[in-house]
Amino acid sequence: MSSADVQREFDVVIFGATGFTGQFVVEEIARVVQKEHGIKWAIAGRNKSKLETVLKQASEVVGNDVTGTSIIIADVADEESLLSMCRLTRMILNCVGPYRFFGEPVVKACVEAGSHHLDISGEPQFIETMQLKYHDAAQKAGCYIISTCGFDSIPADLGVIFTRDVFKGDLNSIEAYLSINTGPEGGSWNYGTYQTAIHSVPHTRDELLFGKKLVSYEVPPPAHKATKRPQLFRGERVGSDWCVHFQGADRSVVQRTQRFNYEQLKERPVQFNPFVRISSTFWLVIIALMTTIFSLLANFSFGRSLLEKYPKIFTLGYFSHEGPTKKQIEGSSFSWHFVGEGYETKIADPDQQHDDKPSKMIETRVCGPEPGYVTTPICLVAAAMTVLKEAEKMPLDGGVLTPGGAFRKTSLRDRLTEAGMKFEKL
Repeated sequence: MSSADVQREFDVVIFGATGFTGQFVVEEIARVVQKEHGIKWAIAGRNKSKLETVLKQASEVVGNDVTGTSIIIADVADEESLLSMCRLTRMILNCVGPYRFFGEPVVKACVEAGSHHLDISGEPQFIETMQLKYHDAAQKAGCYIISTCGFDSIPADLGVIFTRDVFKGDLNSIEAYLSINTGPEGGSWNYGTYQTAIHSVPHTRDELLFGKKLVSYEVPPPAHKATKRPQLFRGERVGSDWCVHFQGADRSVVQRTQRFNYEQLKERPVQFNPFVRISSTFWLVIIALMTTIFSLLANFSFGRSLLEKYPKIFTLGYFSHEGPTKKQIEGSSFSWHFVGEGYETKIADPDQQHDDKPSKMIETRVCGPEPGYVTTPICLVAAAMTVLKEAEKMPLDGGVLTPGGAFRKTSLRDRLTEAGMKFEKL
């Protein structure tokens, strides 16, 4: 029995419950525990009165009184408080970002206490650093450390696995096209996501170096490489929209999953390239201009200060301290459109290459509600329930894993479908 499976006061503690995303996670778990009987949960943060307010609001939204839920006072700057919190629970859902600044102390405390740790980071350097530093210790402690358990990167990572599962033959490569759809009220994002992006830009080169350090084993090089796309192109497979390379964590996460599942399950690795769809030339020009200014300023401390001080100005109102309104959230959704290429036949040995070129195509889609504050809590809480209920189906009995590596053989996809997401073959 692992440390995280021993009897503890709580099954799940949501740390950072008063944050913008954390409040939505509290609402989601309040919904889920009505069905998942026997789950003992608590919330944690620095301010008791704010935590009480979060529980009151969640009760009103969900229609289920959760005001009696236990509250734990913990501060990311207080190592002892983190360790005390982790020792009380089998699992921490960490909503305190940016993880580049605040993530590692929580991971460290979880490993020391033998508690599982799930978060919603989309920061490759943090994610990969945690794997380099804590994988062996987490395995020894019998706890799972799983990042990117939100919109970054469960839809993309499980979408690739879903596409592979329904493809009859050997899948060689996937191009994935992301669409973010907004309603009449438009869309908006919270300041925390914006701040994370600001501080990621100067470390892009570091992230590439970290990624190389993680490659402890070689996967077989593909006999037929995926189509190399320019920085900007017309996506002929998705209605001729303008497409640009997706800059989030999804590609690095999927690549790590493919390596892991090749090593553990002897699955043939799939090449993966994600893109973002832009519906009009007007928005293409606006986004290109904003991105250029943002990238230039984010490389200098003075520029980062300006970006942090005036988020609405530099993003045309798309990022703010207030975040999206209820109507904006209700009117928004996302869709990943996967286009795969592969071979008619299937070769059991993943190290043996196909002589013929890919000749068979498949299209699938993963879609769901607003990505940041609806889909992300759905993914995080569904992942948490999966760890608690199906740990025997997960690999290695602990370690720092990707969602696709951790949940490959579980029913997580079914849980997500039940919660409102769709995985479908087109």
